[in-house]
This record gives sequence, C-alpha cells and structure tokens, in this order.
Amino acid sequence: MSLTTSLRLLTSAMSLAMVPAWAEGSAPVPALTLELNAAQPSDKGCRLTFLVNNNLGADLSKAAFEIALFNTAGVVDRLTVLDFKDLPAGKTKVTRFDLAGTDCTKVSRVLINSATECAGTGVEPNACMRKLKTDTKTGIAFGV
Repeated sequence: MSLTTSLRLLTSAMSLAMVPAWAEGSAPVPALTLELNAAQPSDKGCRLTFLVNNNLGADLSKAAFEIALFNTAGVVDRLTVLDFKDLPAGKTKVTRFDLAGTDCTKVSRVLINSATECAGTGVEPNACMRKLKTDTKTGIAFGV
C-alpha cells in the first residue's frame, strides 16, 4: 500500500469519527427553560427576574405557573401564580414579577408547583411541566 493510499484511508477514518452530533440525526430535545436570573428588592417587595426560552417547537399563547415561596426555615410562605403570557417558539424572553410584601433575603426556595396555563397550537396541556428545565443564577433554590 502506498503512502498516499494510507493517508487517504486515515483521513477518511478521522473525518467519520469527527461527525458532529447534530449531523448524526439527533434532534434537540424539546424543552421550556426557566431560569431564575435575579431576585432584587423593589418598592413593592421582591422583584424576581426570569429568563424564559421556549424550545418546545411551537408558540405558547399562554404560559403560567403556580409557585411556592419558602422562607429561610423551609416553610411555605405563600403560593402565587406567575403569568408569563405568550412565549414565541425559539425565543428567549426576560420577564419580571414584583411580589408585594416579600423580602428577597427571606426567600430560600422557589418551587414550581404546577402549570396553571399551557396553551398553544399543537402543544399538549402538560408539556409546560413535562418538558420544563430549570436553572438559577441566584442563591435561591429553584425548580420543580
């Protein structure tokens, strides 16, 4: 076997091994990502800022979640619904909620209790909870 043939075989083998994952037919996993990005004191109480990314593959005409706020003793302080309104497919959106009478320094955890609204053409009503991914950039625990 000549040196040229050996190099061609080696190059072919290396290029097959280096095929990116997206080229192998694996599609991205549909998800609705909620990130608790900030918790800051406001005139009304505590302002929670969320980064929301709708990668469900369809527009959401309405998305709302019931959350539970836990105090520093781990006790549920209150339940409230956060209405994220419409969430276009493939779009990242920043949304803020002012929670009146809440002290940010006394919130230890935010739990997503349920999706009270999850509507969109071709979207299953339970997709917002089943395909929900959470993250936090704060010192507050956040998730389901």
